[in-house]
Amino acid sequence: MIDGIRLKVCGLTTRADAEFAGQAGADYLGFNLHPASPRYLPLGNFHALAAHLPAGKNVAIAVEPTPEQLAELIAAGFAYFQLHFRHDLPAATVATWSRMVGVARLWLAPKLPPGIDVPPSLLALAESFLLDTFDPEIFGGTGRTGDWAKFARHQKSHPEKTWILSGGLNAENIAGALRQSGARFVDVNSGIESAPGVKDHAKLKSFADHLRGWRV
Repeated sequence: MIDGIRLKVCGLTTRADAEFAGQAGADYLGFNLHPASPRYLPLGNFHALAAHLPAGKNVAIAVEPTPEQLAELIAAGFAYFQLHFRHDLPAATVATWSRMVGVARLWLAPKLPPGIDVPPSLLALAESFLLDTFDPEIFGGTGRTGDWAKFARHQKSHPEKTWILSGGLNAENIAGALRQSGARFVDVNSGIESAPGVKDHAKLKSFADHLRGWRV
């Protein structure tokens, strides 16, 4: 935690980047298992990294996994599961995920079009919710900032849940994002990269430094 803010560094693909993220103050390390993502990390590659990673910090990122696919991620030893999905996906599907990994380890990331909020039926199925920038074509990874007022409204309406702000965050805008959204948990990805899946250590250090000074 940096100055009261929890930090997840997402889209990691190498041991060097994962280790540097931890040194920079990341509370969680995100690994994208979605094949369509430019930051895709095959599960076998994660297995090779796992022995060098701290326990309890690794987050699997997947898009609408089948029960069989989710079972593979559970077996791989991830601590948390960030699952992206269409906002109108049947609640029964999400309930299956919740039963498989447990409410405390499930981070739900519904793809919310403008004007659509997190469906009330989902609130009991997870303790944590990630709100990312909406794009009609892809799930996350847009590099664009999202609706910070929408985030603030969700967090205010449901303070018993953990709300994670994602989408286009970088060293230059993180202070403003925190002030406007009220977020106390952020997810950073493209804003600290030199190329998709390649973290720029100087940008990551700058991001962490700006987190430390965001109240100024």
